Amino acid sequence: MTASSGGGDWILRPHPSIRPRPGPLVVAILDGVGMGPPDEGNAVHLARTPTLDDILSSNPWTLLRAHGTAVGMPSDSDMGNSEVGHNAFGAGRVFDQGAKLVSAAIGSGSIFEGAAWRDLVANCLARGTPMHFIGLLSDGNVHSHVDHLFALLGRAAAEGVREVYVHPLLDGRDVPETSALRYVDALEEVLRSLSCDRARIASGGGRMKVTMDRYGADWSVVETGWKAHVRGEGRAFVSAREAIETYRRETPGVIDQDLPAFVVREDGLPVGPIRDGHSVVFFNFRGDRAIEISRTFEEEEFGAFDRGPRPGVEYAGMMQYDGDTLVPKRFLVSPPAIDRTVGELLARGGVTQLAVAETQKFGHVTYFWNGNRTGMFDGRVERYIEVPSDRVPFERRPWMKAAEVTDVVVDEIARGWARMIRVNFANGDMVGHTGVREATVLAVQAVDLCLARIREAVRAARGTLVVTADHGNADEMYERDGRTGGFDLDERGLPKPKTAHTLNPVAFAIDDRGGGWEIDPSVENPGLAHAANTFLALLGFAPVDPYLPPLIRPA
Repeated sequence: MTASSGGGDWILRPHPSIRPRPGPLVVAILDGVGMGPPDEGNAVHLARTPTLDDILSSNPWTLLRAHGTAVGMPSDSDMGNSEVGHNAFGAGRVFDQGAKLVSAAIGSGSIFEGAAWRDLVANCLARGTPMHFIGLLSDGNVHSHVDHLFALLGRAAAEGVREVYVHPLLDGRDVPETSALRYVDALEEVLRSLSCDRARIASGGGRMKVTMDRYGADWSVVETGWKAHVRGEGRAFVSAREAIETYRRETPGVIDQDLPAFVVREDGLPVGPIRDGHSVVFFNFRGDRAIEISRTFEEEEFGAFDRGPRPGVEYAGMMQYDGDTLVPKRFLVSPPAIDRTVGELLARGGVTQLAVAETQKFGHVTYFWNGNRTGMFDGRVERYIEVPSDRVPFERRPWMKAAEVTDVVVDEIARGWARMIRVNFANGDMVGHTGVREATVLAVQAVDLCLARIREAVRAARGTLVVTADHGNADEMYERDGRTGGFDLDERGLPKPKTAHTLNPVAFAIDDRGGGWEIDPSVENPGLAHAANTFLALLGFAPVDPYLPPLIRPA
């Protein structure tokens, strides 16, 4: 069974010592379920999880690093995320990710020497038109970083662009939930310092309400952003600060990611709508929430919503977000070239695979797992099943579609077609991002109930169940005080909710009776990328170079 060519002997060979179980290998990714301190801020600890507890108490397991350099981020102070986590699972190696690649390109100046940047600037200089920047305004370093935006703004001004407009999307998800004004104030200061005739914030809104939809879950989010950024349509304010303060006053407790759209107006007119002849940069480096707005700017035939007149602009993304469909056509920095993933290796070797998730994480077990590749490698041996997500706030329905996802997995195990099944449960991450601890506890408990059903089905089929996660989130629901190590308290003396991912490791547990193997204690600094060769071993195949070593060895 020959796999892809290039770099090493890509042939699936039988493992010399480990024999696979006759049933399927099922990999259950409990998204956002990390292993944190057992305190009152840890929703995983607080949840009733008899199945997960039993798996960890009665089977071999280890901890995996799921953040920082272990997943290709610039430093170990950078949190992991679902994109880089699933990249690592599928790639079996660590690739430098968008945050690190963009920082390096800015540091070396190569980003400004590329054809895309030169064309954007040349368009503005030739026509006397503005340059617009749209993207997530924070230093979360998951989708974007403010330092990247500031560098682009400074360079555009230095090269003679006379007008620049920023359309910031507010975070509160990968950073503290009500920190938007910190970043808005910093942006306003940078804009005032530029040697431009006009430099303004033009429009924006919270990331979950404006522009940053993914996987086609809710195109109205993109439509709202399109109307604000392009047409200048939306609730008017004199500044982004006024918009944020007004929305907070009108809806006490609202967090940044959920703030409605706003448009900055002056003398009754929007200060910076996007028009014909302008240049536009979407400055996020992560792809999933950048694809839809890029398609809206670029596609000639478009049916997701009525765009109205589409302005003819020079458009570029920070990176190319989808290499298969070439979205967007122009980009400032080349994305990581992830090749020869475990999905491709198994597909070319004729091993049947199934990927299952609800919409919110469907692209993670497909696109990101496959090295940022949209389609299948071989439709004869692969199947992808998406369970449509609900369009309700996650804290109001924390069980999400876990039961329906489980129905699919249990049915497919009984069917017996797939040799390997990978399934993502989105609850721990998506509900964890709301900052609502009680809802997140319920989310984790819902997943545990589903895990019990899958475990029973795997055992009946005489298979192997792997339980792991892509990063932490639900394991820290309160912000910590960096000085004391205790919870950071608000003005009422209550712990401040945390919505961002954590730096905690994740479990990698193997529920398998009589496998003939053990956890290999000699593997140094095990991380998510060590999983690929482990999957191969559990399927009865020998380790493959250049994947990182497997986490198990013959007993």
